[in-house]
Amino acid sequence: EALPEVVAAVRAHPRGGRDFPVMLDGGVRRGTDVVKALALGAKAVLLGKPVFFALAAAGEPGLDRAYQILREELRSALTLMGVNDVSDLNESHVRARWGSEVYARSRL
Repeated sequence: EALPEVVAAVRAHPRGGRDFPVMLDGGVRRGTDVVKALALGAKAVLLGKPVFFALAAAGEPGLDRAYQILREELRSALTLMGVNDVSDLNESHVRARWGSEVYARSRL
């Protein structure tokens, strides 16, 4: 919810600017969460819970499968949005609706 404000504050700070990366940690469960965070200005998205759950449940194969699922979700979301690369994402690719939930905009 606060990511756009955090990015704006870092960019406006004299010692921050665009060279200071904002990273999102917490609440990331799906590839679409990664897309939204990157579109809203995060330079990196940290994946804790999905990775640790997969590792605890099935060891290394579970971890591999979790990353495969996240990559597929990310690729699918970008395709549906008409975006070729995550570096092309920006705030125009998301919109807020129904309260504070932020949804990825589809080009379909």
